Amino acid sequence: MVLYFVGLGLADEKDITVKGLEAVRKSERVYLEAYTSVLLVPKEQLEEFYGRPVIIADREMVEMEADTILQGAQTSDVSFLVVGDPYGATTHTDLELRARAAGITVKTIHNASIMNAIGAAGLQLYRYGEAISIVFFTETWRPDSFYDRIAANKKLGLHTLCLLDIKVKEPSLEALCRGKKIYEPPRFMTINTAVEQLLEIEANRGEGACTPESKAVGVARIGADSQQIVAGTLAELVEVDFGAPLHSLILAGDMHHIELEAWERHRL
Repeated sequence: MVLYFVGLGLADEKDITVKGLEAVRKSERVYLEAYTSVLLVPKEQLEEFYGRPVIIADREMVEMEADTILQGAQTSDVSFLVVGDPYGATTHTDLELRARAAGITVKTIHNASIMNAIGAAGLQLYRYGEAISIVFFTETWRPDSFYDRIAANKKLGLHTLCLLDIKVKEPSLEALCRGKKIYEPPRFMTINTAVEQLLEIEANRGEGACTPESKAVGVARIGADSQQIVAGTLAELVEVDFGAPLHSLILAGDMHHIELEAWERHRL
């Protein structure tokens, strides 16, 4: 039978495509990948709309227990649901390769993701350089390797999409040191935190890739009715209340006059 990789879109249960919904409703088991991103509605809302029970697939299941998902897919349909588009994370490609190696037929049903929906901010998609991920700083770990990619994009006049860290069902390091597995509460990085971290890195590196005066756009809950898009300098955006997750940040490169007009339209 078939293992379906089904993109869910960005906001709620109704963002699924018709083709995706058909696949879900005929699947014997339905898994929801719930660690690279999250929808803005609870699992129960998906189950009611899809008419099928949904099994949460956390990082441990997908990366360490993939056989659980693939089990039985040779004889019955299984759906693997991914927020956004199925191939937004390399983990999903790994699962696909495992399925094909096991002789399981794989079909993909695509959907909108942050990588294309970010066009709503008004900056042209083909003028983006390499996207980066910004992770939460800790007291002992304050990574800045992505700064070089921001600087490289800036040198070419390209925009940089910053994907902000989310932590769902992450084990507590302190508990692990005691031989216990206790999970931290979910955390979702805000634009404010991302900007604060970027400005700290800029203060240390001093190469001018992301200064307080750098033009940027903050986007929150893209694709939802409560979508928020605000343009300004980094110094301005750090003061904005963007509300509930999920958040993303664009560091603007050189702007075409139409892009600049769109940026001004979203200006504080």
